[in-house]
Amino acid sequence: MKKAYLSAFAAVAALISISCNSNNTPQFFSADNENIAYIGRISHTKQGVARFTYPGTQILANFNGSQITMKCKPNSGYFMVEVDDLEPRKINFGQQDSLIVLADSLPHGNHSARIMYVIEGYEIKPEFYGFIIDGELLEKPQLPLLKFEFIGNSITCGYGVEGTADDHFEYATENHYHTYAALTARYFDAQHHAIARSGIGIYRNYGAPIEGTPSECMPSRYHQTLFADSTETWNHTLYTPDVVFLNLGTNDTSLNTYDCDKLLDGYTTFTARLRQTYPNAKIVLLTGSMMSEKALDDVKKALDTVADNMKQNGDENVYRFDFEPQNGSLGYGSDWHPSMAQQKKMGDELIKFLEENLKIKK
Repeated sequence: MKKAYLSAFAAVAALISISCNSNNTPQFFSADNENIAYIGRISHTKQGVARFTYPGTQILANFNGSQITMKCKPNSGYFMVEVDDLEPRKINFGQQDSLIVLADSLPHGNHSARIMYVIEGYEIKPEFYGFIIDGELLEKPQLPLLKFEFIGNSITCGYGVEGTADDHFEYATENHYHTYAALTARYFDAQHHAIARSGIGIYRNYGAPIEGTPSECMPSRYHQTLFADSTETWNHTLYTPDVVFLNLGTNDTSLNTYDCDKLLDGYTTFTARLRQTYPNAKIVLLTGSMMSEKALDDVKKALDTVADNMKQNGDENVYRFDFEPQNGSLGYGSDWHPSMAQQKKMGDELIKFLEENLKIKK
C-alpha cells in the first residue's frame, strides 16, 4: 500500500473517510494520556493540554493503525514530523488549522511518531491537544538515557536557517531541527532540552543598554517552564542533563557596546547556578559562530576565566569549546545567521569534541 502524507485542509475529510470505510472508528487521545511521551519543558496546568514555548520540544507516541492526526490550538506554529521511516516533513498550524494529518495510508500495524516543535513559541503560545488515531495508542515510548541541555540564543533556536542573508526573521524560516544542537542530540541518540530565545544574552540582550537587562536576560528567565510566563517555575528534578551546553555572548557583545566586567560576572554567576542545579553534569562553555575579532576575543577570555576558576576550585567537569567562526563559504541564513550547512558544520565540530574530550560514544 502506498504511503502518503495529507495536507492540513484534508484532515476533516480524511477522518470522515476513515469512519465510513474502516472497521476501526477514529479515537481521540488527549495530550495528558499516559502513553504519550514528551521531551522538553511542558506545562500541564491546563487539563488535557500540553503547553510549551521552547524550540526542540518533542511529542512521541507509538500507535496501531493506518492514520494519525494531530490536534493543536490554531496558530500554534511549525513542527517537524517523523513517522516510522518516512522522510521528515515540516507542518504548520496556521490561523485556521486545528487538525493536521501526520500520516495516512500506513500499513495496518504498529507505528511510531515523533513531532518536534521547531520555532520559538513565546509569542504565539502553542498548545497540543492530542492525537486522533484509527486504532490505539500503544505503550509509552522509551526515551534515551543520555540527556543534553542547550542554553542559547538565536543560533540554538535555528533563526533563519531556511532563509538567506537578505531575509529577515519569520517563523517560516526558523527550524531548530536543523541546528547543531538537534543534530548533535540525534547523532548520540540523546534527549535534549533547548532553553533558547533569539536576542537573549547572559547579562544584556541584543542592542540593550551597556548596563545590562537583568530582568530580561537568560539568568532571569531560566527558571520558567514557559519562557514568557513567570508564574510557573520549572522543576529541575524532572530532567537532569548529563551535559549542559552554554552558548551565549553573541547578543551581549552586539553593536560593540558592552561591559567586559559585567559579561564575566554574568557568566560566573550563571555557571555557578548551573553547577548548583546539576552537581554532576558536565558543563561545556561555548562561543558561537557569529562573533569575530574583539567581541570573540572578549567572550573567549571571559569563558576561559570562568572555566579556569572552576577548575582551581576542584570542578573538573567544566569544558571549553569554540565553534569555528562562519566566513560565508557555506552561505548565510536570515540576517546573516548560520545557514543550514553552517549548522551542520557546527554539529560535526561539536560531535568530534564530545567524542574526543568527554568520551561520549554514539
